Amino acid sequence: MLLQPPRAVELPTTISAIEPTRPREEEDIAALPIPPSTTDDELVALWLHGKSPHTIRAYREDVAAFRAFTAKSLRVTYLSDLQKYADGLLGAPATRSRRLKALKSLLSFAARLGYMPFNVGAAIRGPKVEQKLAERILTERQVFALLEAVEDQPRDHALIRLLYNGGLRVSELVTLRWRNLIDGVANVTGKGGKTRVVRLSRGTWDELQALRNDETFGEDYVFPMSACNAWKRVKRAARLAGIDGIPVSPHFLRHSHGTHALRRGADLATVRDTLGHESISTTGRYLHARPDKSSGDYLAL
Repeated sequence: MLLQPPRAVELPTTISAIEPTRPREEEDIAALPIPPSTTDDELVALWLHGKSPHTIRAYREDVAAFRAFTAKSLRVTYLSDLQKYADGLLGAPATRSRRLKALKSLLSFAARLGYMPFNVGAAIRGPKVEQKLAERILTERQVFALLEAVEDQPRDHALIRLLYNGGLRVSELVTLRWRNLIDGVANVTGKGGKTRVVRLSRGTWDELQALRNDETFGEDYVFPMSACNAWKRVKRAARLAGIDGIPVSPHFLRHSHGTHALRRGADLATVRDTLGHESISTTGRYLHARPDKSSGDYLAL
């Protein structure tokens, strides 16, 4: 009797052939970065995560106003809803533009996560905002006048000097702690929790150190006050300095820093890094706000 050779065992040729099959429901859930049961409120919370308290407060108000207007879920928001809302917005162009920008950001976020099938906000254009940067830049003489006006008030003097020399936002100023000041530099926490290192002038550093005392701890705020309080101090200094007709604010000093530094020869990249701009095109606005040259310089009149 002849013996037959054993038959070869056929092995699966793909990994998928030996993997256990998953229920269809699990595959659908795994394909989404958020659960299908996510609500509008939960989506908004995810979108706001990591933003500054000021931004969270403003964006929540903007989104709440839109949701109250439509009175329906964001999942079923149509382009017509956005258009009607945009047409009914009141206020200055900058305010209306900011509110629409917040909505566009939320709807884009929702579409990326699969919460909405389409990004309906992509088709909306906000109102054109008049560029008023040139009106928000002080001269160097006006900056010195601000400092001279509070010469007898060391804390206000140091506050104004730091805003100008460091180019800080007022929110960055009032959250600065003593432990953030090391060897002539300030470790500043800006928008979105991003940190940057800002080198300070010797005079600014000395003024800040003069505010310290034996009871100062590293976790203490350098300027223990609200942003509103800091704004009022700058406003008061402007009034004492006789700067009339200009709504001077802490941000004027930041704009002035950028413009004056570029005029004195600083390169765009250095100013961008100091001010914490995400894009160098934002920094470039200071070059055009108060140009040193004009084609009119070459005319006969």
